[in-house]
Amino acid sequence: MTRAAEHSHALAPAPRRKQRRPLTPKLKAGLCILGIYVLMGVFGPMLLPFDPDKSDILSRLQAPSAQHWLGTDQLGRDFLIRLLFAIRIDLPVAFAASFVPMIIGTALGAIAGYYGRLTDTIVSRAADLVQAFPVYVFLLVLVFAMGSGATSFIIAASAIAWVGYARLTRGEVLRLREMEFVAAARVTGLPESRILLTHVLPNALPQTVIYFMSDVVMMVLVLSSLSFLGVGIQPPTAEWGRMIAEGQPFLRSHWWLAAAPGLMVMVFGIGLSMIGDGLDEWYQK
Repeated sequence: MTRAAEHSHALAPAPRRKQRRPLTPKLKAGLCILGIYVLMGVFGPMLLPFDPDKSDILSRLQAPSAQHWLGTDQLGRDFLIRLLFAIRIDLPVAFAASFVPMIIGTALGAIAGYYGRLTDTIVSRAADLVQAFPVYVFLLVLVFAMGSGATSFIIAASAIAWVGYARLTRGEVLRLREMEFVAAARVTGLPESRILLTHVLPNALPQTVIYFMSDVVMMVLVLSSLSFLGVGIQPPTAEWGRMIAEGQPFLRSHWWLAAAPGLMVMVFGIGLSMIGDGLDEWYQK
């Protein structure tokens, strides 16, 4: 190497390392809220020496005290441990009721959008058929037919909620399959299935993840509503919607029995909404 070449090589700028995109403030705040809920649900009931389902009529409707920080409910059960124990029910059920339809809808939408023709027609007509019925009425009918409980709710929600994921993924795949990087992958001779899985679908997933966060919020609200009406999670299992219904008759004297679970639902919804908005901003950076 000549001296001139060595000099130019020394002056050449060093290759830049790919910097990680910092998390947005909304995403950080939302993840903190979700993390706090998970920690409370996992460790909270372990720190309290009470059985969430054991009744004690002699201790019913006690005010908050050093022993019972949020008092007791109408059956004498410690209210705080039931509030925390409900996290173990609402969060896993809501996430499962959103995750299962996300897998189904994303797969169907990707296949329909990429291959088109008969596959697209079948998926689109099936989605139109599901959307022809009022969502809540259809969900209530399915839950009544299968019986109340977490499993029935997840199955019923999966039978309906896949439509939103399928339509969203189909639209993204239709847009991506015409781009140059997909055409370049075809030129190399890659099978269509591999192009879909390794090139198209990963670029369509960000919008699906954002939609998933808002869907989890909706599932928490729907589960709480069904439990409030008596067709969701059945007593004595602690669940926020059921706890709101049980505390409603005592709003004047023990308002926190209904307000506390309602606040838990509201804050959880805000946290996941912030995660969704934060992810949207993060992907656009």
